[in-house]
Amino acid sequence: MKFIHSYISHALAILKAYNGEMPLASFLKKYFSRSRKFGSHDRKQIAQLCYAYFRLGKSAIGMDRQEALLTGFFLSSSGDAEIIEVLKPEWHSLTGQSLAKKIAYLQYPVDKVFPWQNALSDHIDYEAFSLSFFRQPDLFLRIRPGHLQSVKRQLDSSGLDYAITDAACIRLSNSVKADKLFVINREVVIQDLNSQQTGDIIAGYLSGKTGTTLQLWDCCAASGGKSIMLYDRVPGLALHVSDIRESILANLRQRFREAGIDQYDLFPADLSKEVVLKNKLPFDIILADVPCSGSGTWSRTPEQTYFFEEKKIDVYQGLQKRIVSHAIPYLRKGGLFIYITCSVFRKENEEMVRFIQEEKGLQLLKMEILKGYDQQADTLFIALFNS
Repeated sequence: MKFIHSYISHALAILKAYNGEMPLASFLKKYFSRSRKFGSHDRKQIAQLCYAYFRLGKSAIGMDRQEALLTGFFLSSSGDAEIIEVLKPEWHSLTGQSLAKKIAYLQYPVDKVFPWQNALSDHIDYEAFSLSFFRQPDLFLRIRPGHLQSVKRQLDSSGLDYAITDAACIRLSNSVKADKLFVINREVVIQDLNSQQTGDIIAGYLSGKTGTTLQLWDCCAASGGKSIMLYDRVPGLALHVSDIRESILANLRQRFREAGIDQYDLFPADLSKEVVLKNKLPFDIILADVPCSGSGTWSRTPEQTYFFEEKKIDVYQGLQKRIVSHAIPYLRKGGLFIYITCSVFRKENEEMVRFIQEEKGLQLLKMEILKGYDQQADTLFIALFNS
């Protein structure tokens, strides 16, 4: 029992010190590194309590912090929970019940977890989306070409529960350490279910263009996951990859090296400002996976829900308008422009589609919300345009 009180005490100390300026995972790593007294089980329990608190989102604000911490833990954990048995015995008989039954028992105001219903994109189920914050999404891997059978053999020998959702997508528990099983980037890429789905959509539109070298500019490449995916999915693709900082580009070089990709054009470009790309041909495809609120991924990082301010949506939309305005002039006539966010906000999604149509003169081919909240995955938005 003394360990339980110690876990609560440390979790409360972390919550008091944490201000949201860095990812919670990074903050926890630094916190635990300052003391050798925490074993792996201790770290896991304390971290789970902290994440449980933030899974309450904005509804935690104003609650007694320990009460909120225990409430989040009760709602987000499954099976028997000793912490609840000791500190909230009146709840213990319900620990193995469904989330819906727990919420009904507590009469918990789920609508206060994510209070921006009116700002959501079309066709998002608000209740289902809000409930998704109480579940950690699964881990998804994309199997790279030529590695399917060896990856399946490794999974079978590991004894882990897994599912292959299509020919190349693996679903695993989020607790699995993929780098202990596979050579990351060479055999598999860590990539969410719907991030992989964007590759299916894009490859479908390019299927009739095989045999032709297509010039692709991934203009906000970040970690380069979608560049690697399209390199694997679309034959005859010439990669041109940019991002704002040299540190990002250094990481991209390393990741491409690990992936065995040695033919690409890598260059810095700050598209928040007007840029002049010297010696660059018009591109057949421009992929703009733009910086955004990330709200479609907040069930992975629930601390962001807690600290988010609605005014930031306008800040992101302004940045997105500048980026697409500075990128589109480099698209060749008849080329494909791809706009992607991991946001659930209308201003970052449908309103940006209207901006690209009305202000930039592109023709909309397709737009879709890729719903992950009912699949323990991320929610993404994609729109394809023709110039």
